[in-house]
Amino acid sequence: MENYQSSLDAAFHSLADPTRRAVISRLTKGPAPVKELAEPFAMGLPAFMKHLRVLEKDGLISSEKIGRVRTCRVNSERLTAAETWLCEQRRLWQAGTDRLADYVETQMSRSIENAE
Repeated sequence: MENYQSSLDAAFHSLADPTRRAVISRLTKGPAPVKELAEPFAMGLPAFMKHLRVLEKDGLISSEKIGRVRTCRVNSERLTAAETWLCEQRRLWQAGTDRLADYVETQMSRSIENAE
């Protein structure tokens, strides 16, 4: 459980930054070289590489260097773990709001019946 929690903490830490979320979004379409990933961002390559290091350290991406080109790819297993956790939370909240809606409808029906 603790290892699962640690990996979730790391995933959400990485995803807390909009630059890193944009990189993940791009990599879900397929692997890409660092130069291509960095193009849309108004920052120097050293600053951008810090984002990639965070993503790699937290296990959301992996990279390999072939010749002079470093290519990154997304680690879908780690993203799936975060998605699974979010879905579980959504189900819990949805169940709570469904119960609340049922309660309100019941109370409103009783109020209408008592008013008649």
